[in-house]
Amino acid sequence: MDELAYSIIGDNKHYGTPVNPAAPTRVPGGSSSGSGVAVAADLVDFSLGTDTAGSVRVPAAFCGILGFRPSHGAVPVIGVIPMAQSFDTVGCFAKDPTILRQVGHILLQLSYTDVRKPQRFLIADDCFELSLIPNEASVGAVIRSIQKLFGRKALQHINLGDYVASAVPSLKVLQKEIGSDMGAISLLRTAMQMIQRWEFKVNHEGWLTTANPNLGPATAARTKAALETTSHLLPLLQRIKDEARYAINDLLKDDMLLVLPTVPDIPPKLNTKPESLEEFRNRAMDLICIAGMSGCCQVTMPAGEHDDVPMAVSLLARQGSDRFLLDTLLALYATVQVEDKADANQRASLSNGHFDAAELAKEKGNAAFKRNDFKNAISHYTDAIRIRGNNPTYYNNRAMAYLQLRSYSEAEADCTKALILDKNSVKAYLRRGTARESMGYYNEADEDFRQALVYEPSNKTASEALSRLKKLLYN
Repeated sequence: MDELAYSIIGDNKHYGTPVNPAAPTRVPGGSSSGSGVAVAADLVDFSLGTDTAGSVRVPAAFCGILGFRPSHGAVPVIGVIPMAQSFDTVGCFAKDPTILRQVGHILLQLSYTDVRKPQRFLIADDCFELSLIPNEASVGAVIRSIQKLFGRKALQHINLGDYVASAVPSLKVLQKEIGSDMGAISLLRTAMQMIQRWEFKVNHEGWLTTANPNLGPATAARTKAALETTSHLLPLLQRIKDEARYAINDLLKDDMLLVLPTVPDIPPKLNTKPESLEEFRNRAMDLICIAGMSGCCQVTMPAGEHDDVPMAVSLLARQGSDRFLLDTLLALYATVQVEDKADANQRASLSNGHFDAAELAKEKGNAAFKRNDFKNAISHYTDAIRIRGNNPTYYNNRAMAYLQLRSYSEAEADCTKALILDKNSVKAYLRRGTARESMGYYNEADEDFRQALVYEPSNKTASEALSRLKKLLYN
């Protein structure tokens, strides 16, 4: 596991990183990485893990298995070293939803009750927009499965950030206190992290300062931040937590379930730069904090693959509805897997006989681009588009070559087409913004660069472009 359970990545400088059986070149997720890997590798039927801030949900998502975080307080934590007691839970992993349900019932000590049918599934559209994976790939199979099993009327869409902003008014106070313009869900994540740091400090400051352990760089940085935390904002943070708990649980009353991505992207590659991992961690925590701050139960399940790497979708139910959540997962899981397989077969069928030719044309285009032979690069990318016109990468690449030739209107058109195919394409926003800026469409360029930062907040190109445009627009 990660040191002190203080990470969601799954690495450990002392014992090494467990191998992710579903994606050996990528991290397994943590902090309960060993527990998740043991199930994914078929070494055990199930395993236990602690989940304070995603430590079961993240490795389950990364390893392509099921992971269950119970309602806060539903499973006793006696004998567990506390990390941050406001969020600590004991959950479990499994591949089989029947086994996950059986283990969950034992942990929860549940007696038999009749199975309840979910009345609504709320699709958190803005949360899926945080994901770099196209929505159809990430949640399409789940939506179709819900429609087949429960009917179209069971589906409802929501902007969770807007709801949280209106239902958790104390977030505005925190926003002023810390001087930030981040959105409501990111503020909720910040509040959770601040509480977590303080409770970690209270629990472990004595040992850390006495033992002075040799920690990995990322864990050392987080423990340092925790030890420097003060308590002056605790009353406000507790008020935010109370408001969030009431708001999310009220939203999910009457047997409603929230559908959201477990994590914002596929697992990072091994040896990813620390700053990129930290950026990923913050984006992931925006999704993870919803169950943490509300005390709700959450289960993550595999939802196909993207680039041959597992994707995951989560169901979240109100606090205390753990049996209802596990029962719904059992009812839904098989259909989701069938839909995922049908998607994969359809993609394979569409690309059969065309994919290799299109990719070959793209690679020829890339080679020409590297030689600064931009006209030939455009010709090859055009061939790739003619063979397989539903691939946003081909349009993005051709736009890149058009920019080199100062063919800005053509680059803008290609980027627009790429965004129709994949609305989360940061490259398309950056290149369209560059084209529009070059044509003097400064307001439109400003919008593109801002949108790129929504999906990739640390992108330097977008930040520098916005600074440059600010001078052009207001000076």
